[in-house]
Amino acid sequence: MKTKILQILRQSEDYVSGQELCESLGVSRTAVWKAIKQLREKGYEIEAVQNRGYRLAVIPDVLSQQEIESCIRTKWLGHKVFYYDEIDSTNTEAKRRAEEGAPYGTLIVADMQSAGRGRRGRGWESPHNQGIFFTILLRPEIEPTNAPMLTLVMAMAVTRAISNCTGLKAEIKWPNDVVVNGKKVVGILTEMSAQIDYVNHIVIGTGINVHQETFPEELAEKATSLDMELKQQEKTLNVSRAQLLEKILEQFEECYEKYIQTQDLSNLMEEYNQNLVNMGRRVRVLDPLGEFEGSALGINEHGSLRVEKDNGEIAEISSGEVSVRGIYGYV
Repeated sequence: MKTKILQILRQSEDYVSGQELCESLGVSRTAVWKAIKQLREKGYEIEAVQNRGYRLAVIPDVLSQQEIESCIRTKWLGHKVFYYDEIDSTNTEAKRRAEEGAPYGTLIVADMQSAGRGRRGRGWESPHNQGIFFTILLRPEIEPTNAPMLTLVMAMAVTRAISNCTGLKAEIKWPNDVVVNGKKVVGILTEMSAQIDYVNHIVIGTGINVHQETFPEELAEKATSLDMELKQQEKTLNVSRAQLLEKILEQFEECYEKYIQTQDLSNLMEEYNQNLVNMGRRVRVLDPLGEFEGSALGINEHGSLRVEKDNGEIAEISSGEVSVRGIYGYV
């Protein structure tokens, strides 16, 4: 019921009478009053004026089942939400839910992860009340070899949403990071369960640094948060994590539909390269066959990074580590 009340109050530009809420929800005035009281205890400032009703005046930055569900405006993504104050890993939970038959588009969100992971098993700092940690569950009818491109699709969605919601210039560091001013603010981890020619499910986990004010010494030169970057630019913007999450889901739906049409990135490649921090810059590639340097030329339609070596040869990198000069300390 609290979710429905939030949805109704969000959608109204004026006061909503108690009677309207009762009729919409099919409950008594006492039940509405109790739900309003509980929402206020969560930090929502809900004005109540006699003979006019209720109005949502201030929305706190909280992640909760009700807050997330009341924000969702997508066509299909995130219509089933599992929220946790604390969990080991949203990707791990999404895989558990997938095995139990959770539907396409299921969203797993946590306020804190105790065992958050990045690529190659690296840890991901996931403290309480600081970031957005979420995973989406997909069951696309695609070739398993095309699944890694979904990491790039999510990077596009996150970059769009951050830029739209904060005004910060977010850029993509191929293949799975989003950076602001040369420092990492987002990490993405895509995992798949598949047969030789069939995808069982894909989970895409995303971690976003939002409210962090400091980082451990080993990360201080590499990581940043949206709040830190806004403060650097002297912008006084309170980022709502739930609303930013909803905007990411909207943008992902749009990008994903373009991807599904062709099962490649041909419909997104131009925009992706415009937002690629690697583009035209000196990069170092840690290839299993040997390390080399060159200039990044952007991605191809399959999501591989094209790099021109010093001898003029064009290499297409589909996996591995790529360092960009001026990013994360590479000089």
